Amino acid sequence: MTRTPHRHSLALALILGMVVPGIVRADDQDNLPPYKMLRSLEFIQDSVVAGDSSAGEMQRFMLATLDDRLRKADKSVFDDTRNVDAALIYAMSGGNPATLEYLMSRDINGNFDNRVADVLRKYLNGKGLLVVNTLADIAKEYRDKKIGPYLSLVAGNVMSAKNPKAALQLYDWARLTAPGTIVEESALRRSLVLCTDTGMVPQGLKYAERYTRRFLHSPYASQFADLFVQLVVDHDADVKQQDIIDILSFMDPPRQREIYLRMARRAAIAGKTDLAALASSRAQNIASDGKDAFNALASFYGGVAGVSTSDITAAIRNIEQVPTGELNAQDRALRDAAKTVADEITRSPDPASLTQASGTNLPNQENTEHDAAVTKQPGAQSPGTTAGVEEGVANKAAQAPEGERQEADSSFNAFVTTSRSKLDAIDGLLKQESH
Repeated sequence: MTRTPHRHSLALALILGMVVPGIVRADDQDNLPPYKMLRSLEFIQDSVVAGDSSAGEMQRFMLATLDDRLRKADKSVFDDTRNVDAALIYAMSGGNPATLEYLMSRDINGNFDNRVADVLRKYLNGKGLLVVNTLADIAKEYRDKKIGPYLSLVAGNVMSAKNPKAALQLYDWARLTAPGTIVEESALRRSLVLCTDTGMVPQGLKYAERYTRRFLHSPYASQFADLFVQLVVDHDADVKQQDIIDILSFMDPPRQREIYLRMARRAAIAGKTDLAALASSRAQNIASDGKDAFNALASFYGGVAGVSTSDITAAIRNIEQVPTGELNAQDRALRDAAKTVADEITRSPDPASLTQASGTNLPNQENTEHDAAVTKQPGAQSPGTTAGVEEGVANKAAQAPEGERQEADSSFNAFVTTSRSKLDAIDGLLKQESH
């Protein structure tokens, strides 16, 4: 199903004929076979995922034009199986589901395969799981036909909820029989979704590499970037550093930097310190055309991840490097949470809140050595020492005046309560940020 240069030229000529006044008369346009109009639609859709941003509006125009042509077509038009396929592919390519229903209601000659039409009806109405096995069987039966790649893609979408591995096989067949098309782009993206959700990391990395090599300029590439970052962060223990570098090496520097920054941010929130440090470092090492904003942001994410490490001083410095006004609302919430944690870690303890050891309650070395040599009688207490650490604390508390104990206990309880409320607030911010 590869789009040939001749086919591209024909499609472009058809588009120009329909759009530019005077090239093709209106009655000629109305008599254009649906399968030829479908070629134009496919060409436009393939151009969209290849990075032609101007083709988006044309895609909407072609969908509306083909819909109108299918509804106005004489029943005899569908004696040609190519036009039947065009109607089915239109329905699977973002077309109006009601149009398929309309065509089926007028099919008195049996040109449409009722099995295909029935499963597509249910799929388009959100009831695909009711016919998941039938749809998979039909996709296999039509594998080598014009509608084969589209049916495989649709069957994979439905099968993914029931059997992810079987769905991957359907996606593989769809993309292999329609290379370079919107079908392949969609199959690769959805395969990556399945691998991320089910933890099939090696397969997911392979799909990610194929996508970066073929569809970097697709308008859906941003969704792919989010999926790739999720795969790496959620399953970082199964991903090698070199795998990340190799996959992103197919991208231009700005795109690499963007994904590394996304990765650093998500890893910092997830507490994956090593991965966050790696991603922020890689982002900083990519030339940024003299702009310091990217490096500062990379340092910021690295600092957020470093709050829980021994190098907290450097982490705080990196967090404070980016002015608050240069952060979006989500990153400001992340910064506030990280600073609160850092403040709690570095804050000096209140002496009144802790039971400090003093010179009067430290054991005397001479007494301790002497007492160690004394054999205690049952129930007896060795002078100058306690029966154990736990008992010593209890005895000291018992000897302290009642007012002193209450003051210490209330101070300690206040410290615990305050700290716990701050940590709960931090958890709330991070949970809100991760959603």
